[in-house]
Parts: sequence; structure tokens; C-alpha cells
Amino acid sequence: MDKKIAIIGVNGKMGKWFANYFYKMGFEVVGFDTNEEIKEKFITKGNSLIGAILKTDYVLLCTPTKNTPEIIRLIAKEMKHGSYLIEISSQKSKTAQTLIKTPAKVSPICIHPMFGPGTKKIDGKNIIIIPIKDVKKELDTTKLLFPKANFVTIDATEHDKKIAVILGLTHLVNIAFANILAKDEKISLTEKMSGTTFKIQKIVTESILTESPELIETIISNPEMRKYGEELWKDIGKLLTDSQEGKSEEIIDYIKSSQKRISKNTDLDKSYKKLSSMIKIIEK
Repeated sequence: MDKKIAIIGVNGKMGKWFANYFYKMGFEVVGFDTNEEIKEKFITKGNSLIGAILKTDYVLLCTPTKNTPEIIRLIAKEMKHGSYLIEISSQKSKTAQTLIKTPAKVSPICIHPMFGPGTKKIDGKNIIIIPIKDVKKELDTTKLLFPKANFVTIDATEHDKKIAVILGLTHLVNIAFANILAKDEKISLTEKMSGTTFKIQKIVTESILTESPELIETIISNPEMRKYGEELWKDIGKLLTDSQEGKSEEIIDYIKSSQKRISKNTDLDKSYKKLSSMIKIIEK
């Protein structure tokens, strides 16, 4: 594939991942970043934001979510005719509205890769696509760029609602859990005493902490997070209150209700077996 792609934010973790990915796909890679020098020899350094995108077939934005709409407004009118503007932010409502207003000469592609920079292969990984102008063209182009991935198509509003649970709630819980662990002055003893559940939870928490604080803040600041956060807070409060007041039956009913509803879509026994298999791999 003899094409040229400009990656804005190429020094970030995802920027570097995509640079390597597209280089291996046969692309000429141009990179621009406001932070540090670009060290990879296969990346041609753009001398400015606009200079990097002027003659490229694709422009990929690996930029902070809050900055993405403004960057789209800055570069879209300068991009060459027939080029593609791709963005990968974790919140889509504002970004999608900005992409709709891009000039007709540019084809917008709004995606959310559901994998991190530690991913070795894209095979079977999920990529969410948010339709902007031409659904078929956008999907076909994305499949061409990521031929081995799985694809889910959803509108921007629904995306942000689902991501509030998929990323927002999980990050919120694990960051709070991390803060508690950080205060444990006898963490080595805690780890020696721990069983399967703690080990897995701690690994998940630690992996989330490898992400930048700015990214985590963006994820939990999703406006759709509020109702889920409030529901979590309410449920935790009720469970703690019931336990202090000796309302065992109410707690048991709450647990049974959750088990029943989750079991409609999930085999809980299989989930436990998967957990056991994960531990065996980790402990090798």
C-alpha cells in the first residue's frame, strides 16, 4: 500500500503504536508532536502542524480528547483533496459534531480503537466506528486500514453512554482502589495473604496506572459518567449501611438479584474457570 499518513501526537503511546503499525503496512509515515524529538528513523518529522498534513493521504489524530475538535478545525481546510481525517478519541459527541462540518474535500473517519499501546497484534481486536457523513465509505476505508480487526458501528451519543461503563466506571473503581492500596503501609503482607480475586484486581489496577493521568481524567470526566457514578455511590452506601445495621437478608437479596440478572447473559461458572486459567498463566 503506497500511501502517506501523518500522525499528529506521534510521541504519545498510541501515536507510536500507530506509527509502527502503518509503517509495517507499507505507509510513508510523517509525524508531528509538540513534545520532545521524534526518535524513530522511519518517521519523517513534520516541521509544523500544518506542514505535516499538507500532502498526506491520511491524517491520524492521536491527540488529547479535549484538544481534538479544535485541531480538526485548524487542519481540515488545509488538507489535500480526497484525503482522510481520522480521529481516535475516547469521547465522541463534540468531536463528531466538528467532523460533520469538515470540508467536502476531506473524508472524516471517527473511530475508537478498544485496545492499548501494549497490543502486539490487531487480530480480533474491537474498533468502534461512529458514522459521520458516508457510512459505507467510512466503514470500507477503516476495514482497509485495519483488515484483521472486529468492527462495531454506533452513533456518537450511544458510544459515550457505553464507554462510560466500559472505560469510565472501570477506571473510576480501579483508581479509587489504587489509592487505598497506596496507603497500605504493609502492602507486602497484603500480597502474601492474597488470593485469586485480589491478584487479578491488583494487576488490572496497576495496568490502568500505566496510562497518563490526563487520559484517565478524560475517561472519568465523560459527562455520561455522572449517573453511573451516582448509582455506584448509592449502592455502596446502602450495602455498607445494611451491613452495619445487621440487615443480612437485604444484602443477600441484593446479591441474588445481581446474580440472576447477570446469569441471563453470562455463564458465571465459565467466568470463574477463566479467572482460574488467568491466574495459572500469571503464576508461571
